[in-house]
Amino acid sequence: MSLKISIILSIFVLYFLFCGLTLTGHAQSELQTTKYRNIVIDLGNGLDTNARLNLPATGDGPFPGILLVPGSGPSDMNETAGNYVRIDNETGSHIYPSARPFFDVAQYLSERGFAVLQYDKRGVGANFTILDSNVWGNITVNDLENDAQKALEVLIHQPEVDSNSMSLAGHSEGTMYVTRLAINNPDIVDNIVLMGPVALGYHEEAYYQAVTLPILYAQQILDHNHNGFISVQEALEDRIFHSIPINLTQALTQNITTTNGTVEQLNPQYNMNNDTFININDELKPRLIDQLRTASVVTQDEKCGLKPCPIWLKSQYSAIPNLDIISKVPFDTSILILNGKNDSQTPIQHALLLQQKLTEVRHPDHTLMTYPDLGHLFYPSSQWITVAGGPMEPMVLEDLFGWLSDPVRDIKKITILRQE
Repeated sequence: MSLKISIILSIFVLYFLFCGLTLTGHAQSELQTTKYRNIVIDLGNGLDTNARLNLPATGDGPFPGILLVPGSGPSDMNETAGNYVRIDNETGSHIYPSARPFFDVAQYLSERGFAVLQYDKRGVGANFTILDSNVWGNITVNDLENDAQKALEVLIHQPEVDSNSMSLAGHSEGTMYVTRLAINNPDIVDNIVLMGPVALGYHEEAYYQAVTLPILYAQQILDHNHNGFISVQEALEDRIFHSIPINLTQALTQNITTTNGTVEQLNPQYNMNNDTFININDELKPRLIDQLRTASVVTQDEKCGLKPCPIWLKSQYSAIPNLDIISKVPFDTSILILNGKNDSQTPIQHALLLQQKLTEVRHPDHTLMTYPDLGHLFYPSSQWITVAGGPMEPMVLEDLFGWLSDPVRDIKKITILRQE
């Protein structure tokens, strides 16, 4: 979850390599390994949303089913955000963004024998477009949980799906709902996957992104003399410092009109030392806390778009944290946690806390996999901001498929893989 939701997602293209063969007739790109069916999910109260069932290209099933529950913000079924799908003016073909995590997961798993259901969040269409601002503006945690439940029921009743082999995978905020669905559907859900999971309450998650992360960046990157101060000029020119998660220099400075024009100086309210340096603890941190407090105020009827909606914020504040929920997941439900070590939105410490809770309650089958250098979208990323430069790393998809399809996983053992 993020106060500033700006994610760029894209397509994962699989190439089939044939060594020593000359192909004639159809090009490799024309060989279809998956097929899909568009579905409309009735969410109740006259509201519906678009979904897609991804299936292996051959066979009638029944195939093991998996539901993908998207993360925060106006997320479509592919978790596309940032760059839009465009049309090539010359060829008329679609040009997709370079990273669409749930597209990657759906294609990879359906190519390997799974029936995968994706769905748009209520009020949202393709390319993170808000189709109905009234629906989107009134969304709550309870709505999103109920929508995931409706999608699960639709998946179970598809003729190609094995209702006795059912998994859920959530990303970011979506991990809140797969744990709840596992508890509410103990006889249906066999496995849950938490990708970049949230663990704490909304205030704690937001505080990390809005206060802790920029303070760490200032201390570790900008404070060259390790004296607790950073240069105003350097801060003004640092692009990363401008992006985690607000324009910090704008928050800390004001325009002063002089005879030579307009210049930026530290706002006197936060410039306790009346100099050209920012004191990290005494000047920067209080301003960040103040910005977070202002952004977190729930104002009824306030318009919202890409930023968090007041009604959603209010429901998040009252929601039980995932760290408490996860201990109630049935012991016969297997749990996989995936997290990039450079995740700047749901940091690795949150995944570790979830794993600790599962160990504490002696959950018999839970696995934690962590990935050096990968960020929130499971793509190589800076530890300070989410980089969305391409598709998910193949090893993450391989690990996900391997865990879901492992017929001999011993539920009496707790495994921690890919930890360093």
